[in-house]
Amino acid sequence: MKLTKAETIQECEKVFIDTINEGLDREAIEKMLFEKHSFTLQEEIDYKKGDLVVYNDNIAYKFDFEIKVPLSVIFNRQGECLEISTVRDNFEEEGEDDLLHEENTVAPPISPERDGKVAQMASNIADMISEINQPEIEQKDK
Repeated sequence: MKLTKAETIQECEKVFIDTINEGLDREAIEKMLFEKHSFTLQEEIDYKKGDLVVYNDNIAYKFDFEIKVPLSVIFNRQGECLEISTVRDNFEEEGEDDLLHEENTVAPPISPERDGKVAQMASNIADMISEINQPEIEQKDK
């Protein structure tokens, strides 16, 4: 014997879950993500669905979200991963930012050993650029 319609229960459950979702502290969720996984979010947390569950013999609420996380990967010319991070600011502080703002800083004195390494690196980069551009030149000639 039914006491009520299944649709009525399902609609009330949906309203109940939606009410809890509206009251969630998104900033607290973002903070926990950062503390546990070092994730910084690029966009808002996107709510997908929620439900009542049993967790460790207790009634609990499960909410599924989708998040967009910035991902930065640094790898060398051999394809080996050097670093992977979901926090973009770390890469900018450690490398990219230095390259972008190098012109605004006073360079430390360069030792002859370092000067030789820099010259070799510059030569290697010039060779790589030449190799990259070589197929373009050959194609233009044909």
